[in-house]
Amino acid sequence: MLLLEALGHLQVLGVDVMTGKSRSFLRVSVVPALLLGGVCAIAQAAPTNWSDPATWPNHKVPVAGDKPTIGRDKDVILDVSPPALAGLSIDGKLTFSNDADLELTTEWIMLHGELAIGSEAAPHTRNATITLTNTVPNEDVMAGMGDRGIMISGGTLNLHGDRTHTWTKLSNTAKAGSTSIEVLDASGWRVGDEIVLASTDFDPRQAERRTIAAIRGNKITLDKKLDYMHFGKITFGVDERGEVGLLTRNIKIQASADAEQTHFGGHIMAMPSSHMYVEGVELNRMGQHMTLARYPIHWHLVGDAQGQYIKNASIHDTYNRCVTVHGTNFVRVENNVTYNIVGHCFFLEDGIEHGNEFVRNLAIQIKCHPTKECVPYNLAANGEISGNRQAIRQSSFSGKDTLLPSDNTVAAYWITNPDNSFIDNVSAGSDETGFWFSLPMHPQGQFAGTEVSKNTWPRRTPLRAFKGNVSHSNFDGFMIDRHINEDNTFGLASIPLLPLADPNDLESKVLESHFENLTSYKNRNGGLWGRGDMYVYSNAKFADNAIGMTQAAGDIGSLPFSARLVDSLVVGETENIGNPRTPEEIAYGRSLPKPAIADFPIRGYEYYDYRDDVVNTTFVNFKDNKLRKTGALSFLLFTSAGLSTGSSISGAKFVNAKPVYFPKYDARFDNDNRGGAQYRTLSFRDLDGSVTGIPDSHVMLHDGENDSVVTDDTCKIEPTWNASVCKGDIGRLNLSDSRGELPRAVDLESRTARFALLSSIGGGNASQDPLVQAQRAALFSRRPPQAPIALVRNGKEFKISGDQSTVKAGTEIQVKTERPEVTLSLAEMDQGSWVIFDLPGFAHAASGTEQRSLNALRQAKETSWFKDGDTLWVKLVAGPPVMQVIRPTDLQVSMTISR
Repeated sequence: MLLLEALGHLQVLGVDVMTGKSRSFLRVSVVPALLLGGVCAIAQAAPTNWSDPATWPNHKVPVAGDKPTIGRDKDVILDVSPPALAGLSIDGKLTFSNDADLELTTEWIMLHGELAIGSEAAPHTRNATITLTNTVPNEDVMAGMGDRGIMISGGTLNLHGDRTHTWTKLSNTAKAGSTSIEVLDASGWRVGDEIVLASTDFDPRQAERRTIAAIRGNKITLDKKLDYMHFGKITFGVDERGEVGLLTRNIKIQASADAEQTHFGGHIMAMPSSHMYVEGVELNRMGQHMTLARYPIHWHLVGDAQGQYIKNASIHDTYNRCVTVHGTNFVRVENNVTYNIVGHCFFLEDGIEHGNEFVRNLAIQIKCHPTKECVPYNLAANGEISGNRQAIRQSSFSGKDTLLPSDNTVAAYWITNPDNSFIDNVSAGSDETGFWFSLPMHPQGQFAGTEVSKNTWPRRTPLRAFKGNVSHSNFDGFMIDRHINEDNTFGLASIPLLPLADPNDLESKVLESHFENLTSYKNRNGGLWGRGDMYVYSNAKFADNAIGMTQAAGDIGSLPFSARLVDSLVVGETENIGNPRTPEEIAYGRSLPKPAIADFPIRGYEYYDYRDDVVNTTFVNFKDNKLRKTGALSFLLFTSAGLSTGSSISGAKFVNAKPVYFPKYDARFDNDNRGGAQYRTLSFRDLDGSVTGIPDSHVMLHDGENDSVVTDDTCKIEPTWNASVCKGDIGRLNLSDSRGELPRAVDLESRTARFALLSSIGGGNASQDPLVQAQRAALFSRRPPQAPIALVRNGKEFKISGDQSTVKAGTEIQVKTERPEVTLSLAEMDQGSWVIFDLPGFAHAASGTEQRSLNALRQAKETSWFKDGDTLWVKLVAGPPVMQVIRPTDLQVSMTISR
């Protein structure tokens, strides 16, 4: 037993991973040879029956309250349902007979040998139930493994049920009040089976559990009426057919019913050198709320688990996650159905895990807490939250009601290392997040500070595979941001996932990340939010979301693009009207993503944060109506972060869709404005005219309050878009000593410096690294408020906020201000492009070439100035880009003018 206890506390050892080969951090050689020999030498004797007194050392069949042990030399067949046991230790082998329905009730099972119910070759066909009781609370059966569980220490769990067809989709819409449904495939399903229909609306709690009363082909008769409509069509090219999951299995592992009140369910935990092969099993009332390492099924520091799996399982009504893979690699999690889960459901724990495969799993109704509401920390619009955001953050991260701070912003799939495969999975209703990449800088928890952790960089690791996944009926569908800090909290912005050729070298080449064939619909906020660069989203489908997609930059505009949305489809509203409930929804005729702010302007794609491209994408059904306005293309409302004139679109198609809408400022819709004004300088480039009808044009804000000095009589005004469409070389003008929203003192010349800048934004979580602190000091070294500036062109005055503006090459602009000094800078322009400024009341230029006349200034090929009475004329000529990619933060020319 001492050896077994030592096994539970094995030191996890590191292996260098930079060779690119598959890696495993648990050295098998450290497992005691004696223990391995004991496990491998199980059951040399012929099998004997549980009911046979000769099986037992005292020749007495165990009675109620006993704690029997099956010895290492024993191979026992469970041929009867024993009375309730106080515990069971299996050092040899216990096999459930397939000749009868059997139940095993016990406080716990300690598994050093093998527990088998069926086999891969011959799945179990009778009903087999293991019920874990808790009449003796607070036992610690083996150090670190707790109570009320199947605890595997060097043993093998072989569970093989006979159900393989686990979920399907509706083939037709099921109306509220219906007593039957039609599905794509009901093969193998039976009368008496329990099923669950996923929500197909914004509310994840519209999932409904029913029992099959009759079945004929693919038509299923239910035991009672449906309370909600469940949509069952491919609509405008988007598959919104609701999922139907099978909950019943012939092998069931469950806690006794008292767990429904205590939320202290059963758990299955595999320790190092253990093996789990689990298929066709139902896990019910499992997981122990607010308790680490007590999950329905849990690989714990197993290391290389090649060949192990959980598949075709049903996991429902749990109190602490569903499948946890911790310190374990190469597990396959496939074709499982989960329903009514508390906490992150499919859970990669520390960020060290790699090579695991999550394939075709279905997660329905994921909750933050068994009985309480979530306290999420997210980018909800002001109009749908109550209270102070900082107070919400503190409450969310308090740990009072959730296991981890992030569980208050709960995810169906919580992904801490991109070196795992997620293929054809579905999040069908999380209270908050569907798929969440929340990556630590280095693996945490058990691995914090180890050598293997220091050499593992989840945020710099290439994406193994992420394709075919579907996310609906959540708050946010896909979240690739808000990566966890060392204390398991997170911010609304973070160091991004940015895969590098050499993760140990921050300055090495950035690799593209490909997200393929994603579908996201009926999400109350965003279909997808990403942060990073060189992300390619291909064949994506977004529909019925408040916002289709938004991408934030990771490397502060230093790479060719942040995101490319390619060959995709974005639909504003489909035939899926949901289940309207509020007066506004009933009047509107369909459910709304944000009922508290019914007039929230839905939008398909938001430009944001430096350079984004949209290519060959179709937008459908974005039309204004009496309730709300809309637009296929827009911007992150009302961002204070940097934008780029380099963002573009080409090959766009619009079907019953207003191409563009830039909403006027409304505090109810806002979530990102921190007093900045960057959104007022927004612009994107229509490369081929597919948006505007004018090739190589720029679409800019023109709402009557924040018009651009670029806009003149040569531009096309689109009043319903709040936009103007202009041609020419359009870049950025800064009117202070900063670069857009960033002060000049900030260092942007290396990725190391830029990432230190991003780290510095973390406030109390900011690193104490000197470079990070220096960047933080520079970032917040703002000048005192300055006198306003106005720009005048063609007799029209344009107000300037935030000391920046879009600007067009070849124009002359007057600068009006009471400031004693102004710094003028150009960025994101072609080399040689120029702009002329006249500054009444100014006398001195700190740089440039003096010209003798205004005409000479206008003819000059270099940055110059000319003094004419009490007016200083300045011509700025853009130099070459600082980097290959022209960033809005790169000043191609700059001049300080004083009185």
